[in-house]
Amino acid sequence: MTTNDKTTDDRPSRELIQSKIDLMIENLTTIDDPEGKFLLHFGDIVVDDKSWKVWNWPQGVGLYGIYKNYKLTGNKKALKVVTDWFDNALAEGSPSKNVNSMAPLLAMACLYEDTGDTRFHPYLDQWAKWAMEDMPRTTGGGMAHATIQDPHLEQLWDDTLMMTVMPLTKIGRLLDHPDYVEEAKYQFLIHAEYLMNRTNGLWYHGWNFNRRDHYAGALWARGNCWITIGIPEFIETAGLKKGDLVREWLITLLNRQVETLAELQDESGMWHTLLDDPNSYVESSATAGIAYGILKAVHRRYIDPKYAAVAEKAIKALLGQIDDKGEVQNVSVGTGLEDSLDYYRNIDRTAMPYGQSLTVLAFTEYLVSFC
Repeated sequence: MTTNDKTTDDRPSRELIQSKIDLMIENLTTIDDPEGKFLLHFGDIVVDDKSWKVWNWPQGVGLYGIYKNYKLTGNKKALKVVTDWFDNALAEGSPSKNVNSMAPLLAMACLYEDTGDTRFHPYLDQWAKWAMEDMPRTTGGGMAHATIQDPHLEQLWDDTLMMTVMPLTKIGRLLDHPDYVEEAKYQFLIHAEYLMNRTNGLWYHGWNFNRRDHYAGALWARGNCWITIGIPEFIETAGLKKGDLVREWLITLLNRQVETLAELQDESGMWHTLLDDPNSYVESSATAGIAYGILKAVHRRYIDPKYAAVAEKAIKALLGQIDDKGEVQNVSVGTGLEDSLDYYRNIDRTAMPYGQSLTVLAFTEYLVSFC
């Protein structure tokens, strides 16, 4: 970083942040896996988590991050990336419904709200009905993390809140289904009940009602970032007002989580892929998601403003993870729920759509700090 790239108080300049956002968005649209190195094989089922043009959760998170950049900054290039993706996706047709393939519906709902594009309405309607009526439920009525290859019966994953519950919430508000929003509130409650560590406020990756355990007990960084992002986003998307008991309780949980995240932040400004294991590698997508969630929570007055310094330290660290082509480095690939902590320590790293977009999301929210 040169002297011209900094403001006088040593903060990254608005111009530097915006230039990195533009570079990352441009890079995002070129991500693919031509050699099939990162394809996931489940018997006869092959899943491409990496390529930008695929309809799946990495792209869904990517679309939302880029859409939020457009909404906060008016970036027309960002809007075109999102609209082009949906034009191509709808022309090819949607995949089978599962917890991960529902993720793009969040950005779709946002576009529908902005444009009223009638193409989107039947998708929003049918996918939300699937989540409400046909998606498998665990003991106690939690949404089982049902994927294309495995129904994961009796399993709660923190990923589910971002991939399915957030789209359901947005669709419920848009299509005037308050019961969808109530269901989303319950999903946050039951996931918190079984996934949150009551000692430190961090969240385990998953829970199995049959086994009555958290598998490896992994306090996985990206899983935690879905919570740091999800709570502020859910409060806003669901329209929860001050005094709403779910809102107040979620803010309490967020404060406890952020307190521990601040304590565990690496000296570099990043977070380790296993939050409580300093020997596991530092990971960019989780760092970006946590930084975004902290910044948004500070800006919404959900948490103490002192935590803005924690997020800014992460932003500075992320600047060093972006190469000259705009590719975010040290992003772990899709991560299953496993019994071994070594599994998490050894997950591969490569460019992924959510690595790009979560960093764009964090940088975009950081621009609000200049206002």
